[in-house]
Amino acid sequence: MAAELLRLRLRILANALRPGAGNRGWSVVGALVAIAATVAACVALVSLRGSEIDVAREAVVIAGSVVTLSFLVGPLLFGVAGTMDPRALGILGLREGEIARGLVLTGLLTIPSAAVIVTALVTVVTWSSSLAVTLVAVLSALVAAATCVLFGRIASAFSGFLLDTRRAREIGAVLGVVLVLLLTPALVLLVLSAQGEQDGLAASLESVLSWTPLGAAWAAPADAAAGQWVVAVLKLLIAAAVLALAWLAWRGLVSVMLVAPERREAATEPGGLGWFGRTPTTPAGAIAARSLTYWARDSRYYAQMAIVPVVPIVTVFVFVFVGVPVEITALLPLPLICLFLGWAVHNDVAYDNTAVWLHVVAGRIGLADRVGRMVPVLLIAIPVVAIGSFLSVLFAGDVDALPAVLGVATCLVLSGLGFASTFSAVFPYPATRPGDSAFTSPQSTGARPFLAQGVSLVGTVLVSLPAILLGIAGLQGDVDAYWMALWVGLGTGVVVLVLGTALGARVFDRRGPEILAAAQRN
Repeated sequence: MAAELLRLRLRILANALRPGAGNRGWSVVGALVAIAATVAACVALVSLRGSEIDVAREAVVIAGSVVTLSFLVGPLLFGVAGTMDPRALGILGLREGEIARGLVLTGLLTIPSAAVIVTALVTVVTWSSSLAVTLVAVLSALVAAATCVLFGRIASAFSGFLLDTRRAREIGAVLGVVLVLLLTPALVLLVLSAQGEQDGLAASLESVLSWTPLGAAWAAPADAAAGQWVVAVLKLLIAAAVLALAWLAWRGLVSVMLVAPERREAATEPGGLGWFGRTPTTPAGAIAARSLTYWARDSRYYAQMAIVPVVPIVTVFVFVFVGVPVEITALLPLPLICLFLGWAVHNDVAYDNTAVWLHVVAGRIGLADRVGRMVPVLLIAIPVVAIGSFLSVLFAGDVDALPAVLGVATCLVLSGLGFASTFSAVFPYPATRPGDSAFTSPQSTGARPFLAQGVSLVGTVLVSLPAILLGIAGLQGDVDAYWMALWVGLGTGVVVLVLGTALGARVFDRRGPEILAAAQRN
């Protein structure tokens, strides 16, 4: 049974790499990246052999814990289901134990598993200071690799069991990307802070992780090399217990999945006209209703909106870390959110794909198209600007700055919509098609993506610069500049919005066929 499953797994790998396979390019790229990362990790581990034990301990335990955690939560966050589902083998009449053992063995024949096995075995070189320590390192490496493989099988099967509907996979993917974006700067700052202090955050983090299921197996050889044999044995026992519990959890999950029916996404019948019954019966109202429906149901818009607040959070985190006063840092998030909120619709036409032909053949409705697509952003921006402005000045401790914050935020939103109205018609470029993953993008040649993205973003900042400079002048003591920032920001935003909408409407009416062709391009 196990041999048959292994042959099936090898056949799946061969089919993924065969000429003509749809995902062959991505499979090859993924394999090359994994090989490069594994080689780099092995070189780093070998270079740690002659370094101090504390330095090697921190590097191995923290990195090993991150790798173990990625096997456990990666498939859950990104909706990665295993290629061999236990439910597919339930009709063969095999015992649960045979299926569980066979699928674990097939889990060894994956690129992540092969990478972690090789890397774990190379840690033996790092800790090979004596025969006894080498023996502990070998046992720890085997336990750590087996734990990662089991965690990966459990998470993949759990992902296929829970995230088997399209909406669940889309939400999981968005949450996963947001989590990665938030954790990346935190890890970078952690490394930077640890460089300046011998007993810094890295040492504290390592001391905690070494007693957890994530880092116990990676830490046991380090304790043995340091002569702490009792601690090393205790951590090795913890790691072995975690491996045993993971195996029992895997057996239990297989047992449940073999008898549980596959979940189906319930089909729901609309109970009314939705947004079409709430918007005016005009061309602009119909387009606004379509846009509101997309923003409420389409994962591509979920991905955009989930990432919008991430940039301000990361920026504030970095500024606080480097010592920027809270009074200034508290005023940054809202303008950044407004900047990306207005910019988010710079290629909104392409998201319609073939449906944009309705707008093209309807005749000269460029103005209705431009106005209708703004409605979802404006409905989000109004409460964001109103509430965010009060919160910003409250945390900054400067209520006098409220007019400037309102002016700058409003200017960024309205100017961004004005530029987006123009550039989405002048420089449309291929976007993710409806139904595809929100994090895939078709290939696009030429400078259109750069012009649509870069110029519209930079242009929004440049036209908002007078209001921003007046706000800065107010922070430096000129209280009258706060009110000037409000009126300059409102005036600039309205002017750019009107001009951008008018120009975009004219271009849309004139270049309808070209816009339709760009929206359908893969």
